[in-house]
Amino acid sequence: MTRKIDITLKVWRQVSPKTKGKFTEYKLSQIDQDASFVEMLDILNESLTLSGKSPVAFESDCREGICGSCGAMVNGKAHGPKKETTLCQLHMRMFNHNDTIFIEPFRAKALPIIKDLVVDRSALDRMISQGGYISVRTGSAPDANTLLIRKESAEKAMDAAECIGCGACIATCPNAAAMLFMSAKVSQLSRLPQGHPEREKRVQAMVAQMDKEGFGNCSNTYECEIACPKGISVTHINRMNREFLRASIKEA
Repeated sequence: MTRKIDITLKVWRQVSPKTKGKFTEYKLSQIDQDASFVEMLDILNESLTLSGKSPVAFESDCREGICGSCGAMVNGKAHGPKKETTLCQLHMRMFNHNDTIFIEPFRAKALPIIKDLVVDRSALDRMISQGGYISVRTGSAPDANTLLIRKESAEKAMDAAECIGCGACIATCPNAAAMLFMSAKVSQLSRLPQGHPEREKRVQAMVAQMDKEGFGNCSNTYECEIACPKGISVTHINRMNREFLRASIKEA
C-alpha cells in the first residue's frame, strides 16, 4: 500500500556564484513515497511557481542514473542515504513521515556553485579533453572485433567505464580530489589495446589538467568509493598511479 508522508526541506538557495547562500525551509505534505527524489523537487518547484516564488535550480536529464547530471548532498551524503544510487533513482520511501531533509550542492573549489543546487562541472570536461578518449585510427567495428582481449581485461575496462562523471566522489572527498573520476577514465582505456598507443600521453596530460583545475590530493580515506553511485573501485586509482609512474620513467 502506497503511503504518503509530510516532510520539511532545508534547501540551499544561492542566486549566483558571487552572492551568499543560505538554507531556506519548505514544508511539503502528502508526498507519495513511490516518487523519486527529483520528482519531489518537481513538486516543490511547482508549488513555488504557483505562489510566485523562484523555483529551486537543480540539474537532471535522463532520470535513469545514466547521465550524471543530477547530484546533491542529502543530509550530508552525496546522492542521499542509499548506496550505489543516483539522486534521480532515490525514492521517498527512504524517508519517514515528518523527516527534515537537508539538501545542498556538491561543494568543491573546482566545482563552483552556479545557482542553488547547480554546480559547474566543466573542469571534468576539460580533464577528459586532455586524453579521456582514443584519437588513433582503430578501424571499423569488424576490425576492432578481430582484436583479442582477455575476458578479465574487458570486464575491468567495462567496470571503469561505468563512471558517469557526476562528481559525487569529489564532493565527498575531504580534499575534493578527482582521483577516482580520472582513474576510471585512465584505467578503462589502459586495459584495452586500442588505448595503448596514447597511454603515456593520456595519463600525463590528464594529471596535469587535474592539478591545474585545483583539485586536491587523494586522502586515501576511500570515501569516494562509498559515495560513487556506480560503485567504482579505488583500485583504479592504484592503476592510474602505476600508469603515471610508467609514463614518467619512459619519458626519462
